[in-house]
Amino acid sequence: MYAGANPRVTKRLKLTSLEEDMCAVVNEVNMVDDNPREWWYDTGATTHICTDKSMFTTYRKSKSEEQLFMGNTAYSKIEGRGKVVPKLTSERELSLNNVKHVPDMRKNLVSGTLLSKAGFGVNFEADKLVLRKNGMYLGKGYAKGGLVKLCVSTVLRTEKINNANVVIADNSSNNNSVAYLVESFNIWHERLGHVNYKSMQRLMNLNLIPKCKINKDKCEVCVHAKLTKTPSPQVQRTTEPLGLIHTDLCDLKFIQTRGGKKYFVTFIDDHTKYCYVYLLRSKDEALSKFQEYKLEVENQLGKTIKIVRSDRGGEYDGPFNDFCQQHGIIHQTTTPYSPESNGVAERKNRTPKEMMNAMLQESGLPQSMWGEALLTTNYILNKIPHKVTGKTPYELWKGVVPSYKYPKVWGCLAKVAIPPPKKVTIGPKTVDCIFIGYAHNSSAYRFLVHKSDIPDIHVNTVMESRNVSFFENIFPCKDKQRPKRTFEQRETSSSTNEASTSRTSTLEVEDVVDEPRRSKRARKEKSFGDDFMMVFLTENEPRTYSEAMSIPDAPYWKEAVNSEIDSILQHHTYEITDLLEGFKALGCKWIFTTKMKPDGSVDKYKARLVVQGFRQKEGLDFFDTYSPVTRITSIRILVGIAALRGLEIHQMDVKTAFLHGDLEEEIYMKQL
Repeated sequence: MYAGANPRVTKRLKLTSLEEDMCAVVNEVNMVDDNPREWWYDTGATTHICTDKSMFTTYRKSKSEEQLFMGNTAYSKIEGRGKVVPKLTSERELSLNNVKHVPDMRKNLVSGTLLSKAGFGVNFEADKLVLRKNGMYLGKGYAKGGLVKLCVSTVLRTEKINNANVVIADNSSNNNSVAYLVESFNIWHERLGHVNYKSMQRLMNLNLIPKCKINKDKCEVCVHAKLTKTPSPQVQRTTEPLGLIHTDLCDLKFIQTRGGKKYFVTFIDDHTKYCYVYLLRSKDEALSKFQEYKLEVENQLGKTIKIVRSDRGGEYDGPFNDFCQQHGIIHQTTTPYSPESNGVAERKNRTPKEMMNAMLQESGLPQSMWGEALLTTNYILNKIPHKVTGKTPYELWKGVVPSYKYPKVWGCLAKVAIPPPKKVTIGPKTVDCIFIGYAHNSSAYRFLVHKSDIPDIHVNTVMESRNVSFFENIFPCKDKQRPKRTFEQRETSSSTNEASTSRTSTLEVEDVVDEPRRSKRARKEKSFGDDFMMVFLTENEPRTYSEAMSIPDAPYWKEAVNSEIDSILQHHTYEITDLLEGFKALGCKWIFTTKMKPDGSVDKYKARLVVQGFRQKEGLDFFDTYSPVTRITSIRILVGIAALRGLEIHQMDVKTAFLHGDLEEEIYMKQL
């Protein structure tokens, strides 16, 4: 079929000159069996044609006399036009727009030219046709009688298309687009942690996610998880980052995480709305988390915190207030029984809890996983555009537009690749895991091991990896799996990261777990590839002594603490004395670290008692700020001499070597 009108026939028909009334010419050379339900792929067609009006989901009659011209100078009347949605063999629904209704035609035709313009690809393999979009398989067809018949399982005939939303193939808002992919709106709603519809609309306006019509039907999970009262009115905001920080502490009513944490505290920048969330074991940790937050954000932004606004909770009295006074920070508190005066923090605490609740219900994971769900919601909310600024907090805070290549449905099944040292020639290449969040300061995902046949990978341990294939409609912890939905299953591997967008084809599951393709140049062998990252985690390292003594690994940390104290006593590193006038005693703290083996397991628990040196003053209680070490050149010379003369090299490690030195300055430290 080719575009254009027969000049001789056009004169007789007196057609209008409107562009939308331009007709197509059909050159029907092969006669096949007539079936009004079959669809045929035509590479020469300039428009889609349907013979049966009942197949249209939307329909509009022709206002003027429109004609469809054949290659043999014959013509047929176009009764109307509209939308037809056939379902292909992949269970994906393909929406054809501006389809001409021509009852006199013998076959339903899909224009190959229009599909190509809309970004669809067609491959011919022997007598089979394969239809793809961005490398994703959509459907197929077979040659019959010289033409290609598409395999269509169902043609929708309802006004609503399965409560789904039509995504324009070229990501534009042009209503004249001729081909669409129908993608479930609910999958993006779930990927974004059941975020509200207005936030999704802002994402689509910024072209961060595919443009969709918002599904006005209420999400049952959101209704159960988010029903609440009307929010308080807004107040005047600051004009620069760190001008005002809102904070609030929330109690999860004795529901502890796997690590024994039952509180969380938020710190929200008033200008950008960027939020930090910290999980706590006790309320008195709020001050240490604020100190950690203050050091990080002031160093990153080059600004200082001016005002902190909180409620009148006990965790913000005493030491917290004293710390603010020492650093020139104004500590504002709410009036009694008026939580709306700290509305930003109160609302910020409510939104993550609602999303967290929805994600836990959807996934079927136990309530003890609320910590991972909460951190995931904060990760998502920092990348949701704010209704006032129209920009995401992430962009205002970091200065770059966030990427949306990584969101996945929380709690879904994930097949995580086994690291190369643990792979076997014959056996599984992946372990079954549950997606529980995003790694901190990394592009990896966090997983909870669900099933594993690998001796060194244990069930219910947490791991991080980028080599993974997701199954976003399967929830291993849910008793009843929801019905299969028609959405694109995306798979993430080390080759599809935020810094590389050159590859757009969809990988097969088998490709994800195979070794990555290497260049042919010689390179040094490594136990882990450059593009592979996996780490086994039990819990984060404790930051305080009380925290170390309250977690399951407490016996190991206690042994490490006793070992450190024994070393201090043996080397006589201190003496108890009165504080001299004019001197100030420095504080001290415990530093807890775990030394890991190459396979990711714990090798040693280490505890160090250190003085808070950042309070020292140069020229008073410290002078030199370096530690003498041997140059690597000297070490190489000695090793070379030993090799040349056949000498043996004795290597040793001095435990707590820093305790052997003598301090020239007098330093006063507070007792433990």
